Amino acid sequence: MTKPHPAHLALTSLLVLLSGLPLASRAGEPLIVVEDRGGTSALPYYEALNLQPRANAPARPPIPTPQVPATPADEAAMLPVRSAKLTPGTVARRVIEAPGLRPFVVIGDDEASRAWLQRRAAALRERGAVGLVVNVETAQGLARMRALVPGVPLAPVAGDDLADRLGLRHYPALITASGIEQ
Repeated sequence: MTKPHPAHLALTSLLVLLSGLPLASRAGEPLIVVEDRGGTSALPYYEALNLQPRANAPARPPIPTPQVPATPADEAAMLPVRSAKLTPGTVARRVIEAPGLRPFVVIGDDEASRAWLQRRAAALRERGAVGLVVNVETAQGLARMRALVPGVPLAPVAGDDLADRLGLRHYPALITASGIEQ
């Protein structure tokens, strides 16, 4: 067995020392955690702070919480519904691509919508359509419309956002997965 040369030992020791310098220079710096998906509670750290309320701080009043009504809101509470961007009128037929969309109708409480509902009641039931009543003033008006199409659920809904999304300006209209028509 041969003995290592003293120069070789010195060189090896120098390399070990130099390779450890970057680690030693960062030993005092805190780690930066980019993401931690651990489930460890931070509570012990907060408890260790032993935070006490300030003696000279004014007492803060409790934050009021809204009272939940004893009875849930009924449909009449949603009325009247007025959609400024939708009015009775003629709707041009056009193609849309909305796969999986359940057929629905956009209607109002007006003569044109009521006549349209009566003519299309059977077809709407057959398709499983639902109705969005975008302009209705009273619960009685909504009830009259429901009586015209038993089996087709009708709900009062503000329709301005829907009008923007579909480029719709008038009703009555039937919207399906493949098109908009009157």
